[in-house]
Amino acid sequence: MNTSVAENQVPDFVDVNFYANDVALQHSVLTHKATWHAAALHALGETCGSRHNLELAEQANRYTPELHTHDRVGTRIDQVTFHASWHQLLGSLRQHHLHALPWSSPSRGAHVARAAAYYLHAQTESGSLCPTTMTFAAIPVLQNEPRLFAQLKEKLFATHHDARDLPIAQKTSILVGMGMTEKQGGSDVRSNTTLARPLGLGGRGAEYLLNGHKWFFSAPMCDAHLVLARTDAASAALSCFFVPRWKPDGSKNPIHIQRLKEKLGNRSNSSSEVEFHDALGVMVGEEGRGIPTIIEMANLTRLDCVIGSAALMRHALCQAIHHARHRHAFGKALIDQALMRNVLADLALESEAALHLMMQLASALDAPDDPLLRAWKRIVTPAAKFWICKRALAFTGECMEVWGGNGYVETGPMARLYREAPVNSIWEGSGNVMCLDVLRAIARDPEGMHLLLTELRDSSNSDLLAAADNLLSYLSLPADQQENAARHFAQSLVLALQALLMCRHAPAAVADAFITSRFKARTERVFGSMDSRIALGVQMMIIERALPAN
Repeated sequence: MNTSVAENQVPDFVDVNFYANDVALQHSVLTHKATWHAAALHALGETCGSRHNLELAEQANRYTPELHTHDRVGTRIDQVTFHASWHQLLGSLRQHHLHALPWSSPSRGAHVARAAAYYLHAQTESGSLCPTTMTFAAIPVLQNEPRLFAQLKEKLFATHHDARDLPIAQKTSILVGMGMTEKQGGSDVRSNTTLARPLGLGGRGAEYLLNGHKWFFSAPMCDAHLVLARTDAASAALSCFFVPRWKPDGSKNPIHIQRLKEKLGNRSNSSSEVEFHDALGVMVGEEGRGIPTIIEMANLTRLDCVIGSAALMRHALCQAIHHARHRHAFGKALIDQALMRNVLADLALESEAALHLMMQLASALDAPDDPLLRAWKRIVTPAAKFWICKRALAFTGECMEVWGGNGYVETGPMARLYREAPVNSIWEGSGNVMCLDVLRAIARDPEGMHLLLTELRDSSNSDLLAAADNLLSYLSLPADQQENAARHFAQSLVLALQALLMCRHAPAAVADAFITSRFKARTERVFGSMDSRIALGVQMMIIERALPAN
């Protein structure tokens, strides 16, 4: 027996076009009027699914960032170095406009086009999305400061990555990060203590010196960060500041990196703790209005969390289906075994529903004046961020289980996907924060919630009509009971709207399978628990739709 010959092992899922093999994504790009970007998405899909890029992703997470606080002669430099693969991934993101597309090239469907491209790249590597998302979300905030934005616009919109650690004036492209949370408060940013004092009269557009700290300072090698700080120690009001890594005179801004976080996943990206020691910053927005100034950033970053989690699910699903087609056990391929088909079809339904929801939310950004789509953006985005990001944890774990023991080792892709899954549930507001935000959004826009319920009722599907009635009955509860059941409400809202979107965009049999398995199941929901009402042939059709066999 020659044990060195590998038999019944699965070939790598590489050199596949992530766009060309995704029927639902292509349909969604067409439906949401973004086909003008289809050729670019096809090219990006080929790049993202190439062996080369998948190896870059593995390298960027194996060779993690390193902090150097001082140079060899003791000068403070606060510099983080990265493996070359990280910079290549950032270069690809810039090349495909993922940091700025709707702002640099505004057109119908621009947010949808960008969401589709983000979804493709997120299937390859997640850490590099962090500075990309923050830059993307910062641009509309900075646009409200014309004098500052005029100095930054060309560098923000540039489609190449400039990795050099230099003052902004000497850079050809820049990245912008965020520094909102502090150790004593976390999501409760109103407890922040960082203090900013004016160099002159102060006010919007004026220079300040910041003293304090940030507990999660994302991507510290960004060329600048948007930071929250008080201008009055006795006031809880926060202002927003643009804090560059270097001062305009070419000296290092005193932002001291204390350490890098040792994280479960997202290892290619550096997250840090910093202290400000008279760090120079420029006030952005009105004094004391820092939270409203950046609130639109939250909508954008939270949507990117949804897209990123949906992409993790998509890649994990493709890996699971690919494995099941090539691996044999008990006399036949895994894909030919009835219970495995049930699991894979169920996963495919979850993945496609997540895709349609993220694309609907992206399309809402393209129509800011439409009352219904505004409700999707304000009310459904935090609910989707709660549900989709939460589902990614169980989803990637199930896909890992399809691989068995081979999925649990670091030499394959599943371990990294699984370790990556929790971050989007936590970043930009954990589950409870999102569900409470849903309630606040409904309180601010009750008419928007009415429009969403009307959409469900207009579907003429009996299950969606019942779902609308249940959501309405929940909203009649006293406030304390609403808060207590906020997670259940957010979940119910998302599932109902996902079912609505599946009815619109998926084949009837696929939509019916989603509704049957999500609304009529009598058992606790685990993947693979679809019952006999969904025929084996339909299950196989769902799997083929998810990843067409070559």
